[in-house]
Amino acid sequence: MKIYLDNCCFNRPFDDQSQLRIRLEAEAKLKIQEDISMGVHELIWSYILDYENSRNPFQERKRQISKWRNYVKDDIEESNELIEIANRTLTTGTKRIDALHIACAMMAHSDYFLTTDDGIIKKASLIQEIKITDPIGFIKERI
Repeated sequence: MKIYLDNCCFNRPFDDQSQLRIRLEAEAKLKIQEDISMGVHELIWSYILDYENSRNPFQERKRQISKWRNYVKDDIEESNELIEIANRTLTTGTKRIDALHIACAMMAHSDYFLTTDDGIIKKASLIQEIKITDPIGFIKERI
């Protein structure tokens, strides 16, 4: 199964864990990463992940996230087709950078796009080409 994790998903374990939702999402995301490292799922990467991670002001977070490139099965680069897909996704009200992430996942024929961004989750039903959920939802579906 191919999985694309967006930048906020990769950053979830570094967020303030005092809130139950954040802590549960972080634990679910860490389980997904464990499965990726064991070959259960294939990780999809993109130039947008590289771009966002390069702008991370926290060096340790940046380093830890970059290490996941070692597990990548497919690395999506910008193309005209990708931009067209992103532009279609923008019609749902999705932010530009999020539309690019989603387009990258679609270009790789990912089975899931995982995010912790409520804005994307709320628009998930408007984007039929890929299953969009959070790490907890993904774990619950796979049980």
